[in-house]
Amino acid sequence: MHVGNILSFSVTAALARKHDAKILLRIDDLDRTRVNREYLTDIFDTLRFLDIPWDEGPQDADDFESRFSQIHRMHLYNEALEQLAAGGFVFACTCSRKQLNEIGSCTCSDKQTPLSTPEASWRLRTDNAGTLQMRIYNGTVIQAQLPAEMENFVVRKKDGFPAYQLTSIIDDLFYGVDLIVRGDDLWASTLAQIQLATMMGKQAFNDIIFYHHPLLFEANGKKLSKSAGSTSIKCLRQEGKSVTDVFRLISDLFALPEKAGNWQQLAALILFESA
Repeated sequence: MHVGNILSFSVTAALARKHDAKILLRIDDLDRTRVNREYLTDIFDTLRFLDIPWDEGPQDADDFESRFSQIHRMHLYNEALEQLAAGGFVFACTCSRKQLNEIGSCTCSDKQTPLSTPEASWRLRTDNAGTLQMRIYNGTVIQAQLPAEMENFVVRKKDGFPAYQLTSIIDDLFYGVDLIVRGDDLWASTLAQIQLATMMGKQAFNDIIFYHHPLLFEANGKKLSKSAGSTSIKCLRQEGKSVTDVFRLISDLFALPEKAGNWQQLAALILFESA
């Protein structure tokens, strides 16, 4: 958990409290090679240290693994994948990462490779993607095309597990989410999910409202990296930083006109700046 996560959590909590809504803590854990009990525990420790609330979802690592892990919803993801396969909406891709880097895009759409091919991912056919509509928090509806970077995006990985875009849709609908808060860097993902939900006939997903907040940047102007250890809350705590210190650091990274001392003050300043 780093300061960028905390910015997003703070905005989410503030918007939920403003509208008397409940905050759901949802954690993705289907990338099994990266699942780490220590990282999972860090989420709960960090949120409690910074006094950021949540109303629904797991209370600790044990609770998460026993009741809320995405593993418990695999049947829902597989049903969605089977629906896409039956409708002819996906194709098998055997491109290696090296091939994708060299060519720039997948070339498997016309090869008719069986979906049952070992080590093949499934990609969504987006050739006929139309205009997408995204409902945003200020009440307007944005019309946009699917970004080129999301052309024929993966919905089932080579390891057989469902991909992020698909699980996000299924989870949000499963939990009845009606507002999603994300960074500006995830516009493309939001549009990809709207496209996928439309193809699956999940019309309820079109009713969800999205709030994309500005990002934090490092001193060199680069987007804050998830692996930036110096801005992880755990690292800051080990250096003796207080809650106030953490929020003042975020204020500085965001170049806010005032320094926040807690999540409420930070969210108020961010929302004012974004208005």
